[in-house]
Amino acid sequence: MPVSMIRKRDGRIETFDPSKITNAIHRAILAIKGENGELAARLSAQVVAIVEEEFKDRIPGIEDVQNIVERVLIKNGYDTVAKAYILYRHKRAELREQKKLLGVTDDLKLSLNAISVLERRYLQKDETGRVIETPSQMFRRVAKAIAAVETIYDKSASIESVEERFYKVMANVEFLPNSPTLMNAGTNIGQLSACFVLPVGDSIEEIFDALKNMALIHKSGGGTGFSFSNLRPRGDVVKSTMGVASGPVSFMKIFDVATDVIKQGGRRRGANMGVLRVDHPDAIEFITAKEKEGVLTNFNISVGVTDEFMEAVENDGYYSLVNPRNGNVVKRLKARAVFDLIATAAWKTGDPGLIFLDEINRKNPTPHAGIIEATNPCGEVPLLPYESCNLGSINLSRMVRNGEIDWEKLRETVRIAVHFLDNVIDANKYPILQIEKSTKASRKIGLGVMGFAEMLIKLGIPYDSEEAIVTAEKVMSFISGEARKRSVELGEERGFFPNFPGSIWEKMGYKTMRNATVTSIAPTGTISIIAGTSSGIEPLFAVAFIRNVMGTQLFEVNPLFEQMAKERGFYSVDLIAKITRTGSIQVLNEVPLDVKRLFVTALEIAPEWHVRMQAAFQKYTDNAVSKTVNLPYEATIDDVRRIFRMAWKLKCKGITVYRYGSKAEQVLVVGGVQTSGANTATPLPYLQAPSEFAGECPTGVCPY
Repeated sequence: MPVSMIRKRDGRIETFDPSKITNAIHRAILAIKGENGELAARLSAQVVAIVEEEFKDRIPGIEDVQNIVERVLIKNGYDTVAKAYILYRHKRAELREQKKLLGVTDDLKLSLNAISVLERRYLQKDETGRVIETPSQMFRRVAKAIAAVETIYDKSASIESVEERFYKVMANVEFLPNSPTLMNAGTNIGQLSACFVLPVGDSIEEIFDALKNMALIHKSGGGTGFSFSNLRPRGDVVKSTMGVASGPVSFMKIFDVATDVIKQGGRRRGANMGVLRVDHPDAIEFITAKEKEGVLTNFNISVGVTDEFMEAVENDGYYSLVNPRNGNVVKRLKARAVFDLIATAAWKTGDPGLIFLDEINRKNPTPHAGIIEATNPCGEVPLLPYESCNLGSINLSRMVRNGEIDWEKLRETVRIAVHFLDNVIDANKYPILQIEKSTKASRKIGLGVMGFAEMLIKLGIPYDSEEAIVTAEKVMSFISGEARKRSVELGEERGFFPNFPGSIWEKMGYKTMRNATVTSIAPTGTISIIAGTSSGIEPLFAVAFIRNVMGTQLFEVNPLFEQMAKERGFYSVDLIAKITRTGSIQVLNEVPLDVKRLFVTALEIAPEWHVRMQAAFQKYTDNAVSKTVNLPYEATIDDVRRIFRMAWKLKCKGITVYRYGSKAEQVLVVGGVQTSGANTATPLPYLQAPSEFAGECPTGVCPY
């Protein structure tokens, strides 16, 4: 009688699946011999036959089956394969023990680092700090809370079927929502949005109202963006006190200190975006504000530049500084000199970035509702005052089958994700009433991607190639089209967003649209660690490095490289150790040329490819694209100038650069040296990163 059930290690009974035996044997064979799957299938059939013979009247356990696999491999003369299989079992057992030390039962076979991140930030705990849910229970909690929204629109809705769809895309790490949703859905906190923009008015009352609202948002797990462009400049008159104003930068420092002392539920530090228009009289002070390390550490800063300013840069002309209090021109500056100062500051420290205000407002979906002046902390969501946005990302690495994009799977995942994110808006508990009102007026969502670099590797396409740019446009165009279709359907079922009349969608001929925006490319940060894939649309930062987890240093190798190395027979422990010293494979003779071409890393990619890739995604993205142009230490200020100009001409909505080593402290260090100050350095034998480095900017300033 065929065996139909198997007992898991935790006692659960599940359906017996012989294909898992085949896959395990196949992996062991690949690690040693590099053969195809026919042998694995033949050996697997022998294992199943023995299982059915020995367990006629009882249910086998996982360990029972694995013991039989070892016997079959040895009996057939595959001693070396059996050894590889035994080592694999031993490694998995060690991982299970390490996860137990974290107090987490991993019922989804996630990486140790994913479990470590989940334990620290996401999984629910009791009052003693003990973890009280598994990863699958977390996803079930989230799915249940978001699916419950269905009854608002249809009292007879099948909540269970919607919940199951939501659960499966998360449990399979095919789609994950932003961190606050994973943390807070189905809990008393209930704040689910990642990003907010708050107005800062030109009075003490308005400034400190914004400070209070920021504190409430940070406490609940969100990040905040501000435009300080409406504040009168330093030295300007304050009639009510007959004193003088201290200017935007001085008030930003107050926001920065407040962020430092607010713990976001003990789970992560707060993050802010500060924006100042290039024509504000304090623009120079703002541009140079972060040149001294340790200043505004909780802020990313971006200069809001206009087409007029950029055209003056191109033509070597002048532009005006305007006092926002009265609209008076106070000075004229040479645009190119200011642009050079921005490029120099960015070259030195990574700040400021640029946001292109005119391009953002040309694509503003609700221009009748106001002008957009600021973005969220990582720049991917330009928002009106008091708006929030709910983000989620599709794992593109999971959308490839047999070396080709699985368009049907991608379509279905997009449709589920848009439905999920629209529900989040109604399930959300907003920190203040004005945010709820503004958010529901536009119902903006931001569906993005992660794992793009790994998708390209699976397709056999180098990141810095024309084919990669074409693939980026094709994939994002498809996602955008399907997301808009689903938003239209939801609009027909549930009604359009309140600001739809007068929106760009109405002017384009749409009869309805549920969401003012549907797409956005976030950096993904820790959710890409949970998903076990590359961050956002970034290239790999390193092929292998040392990750510090639980006080232990663990080799972390890109799984696609490891798989390819084993399949093609050039894998060795010594090779991985060599790679871990620099993160690169380009100078290693053991690695074939075509593999080197495929596994090019961020610092090995010419800056122009970074910008072109960002522009390719921006072309089909409603909101904006968060991406860091990672530059080698040797990059010049002229390189930064060229990148900034290129981004403007290619119609990006913003641009950020980071020159490797330009900060004394960064989370990933190549070349064996971690600088700890201006004149000191500590030698490191390997490329090292903390547990939460996800492969984006090596300064770790985009935790959202």
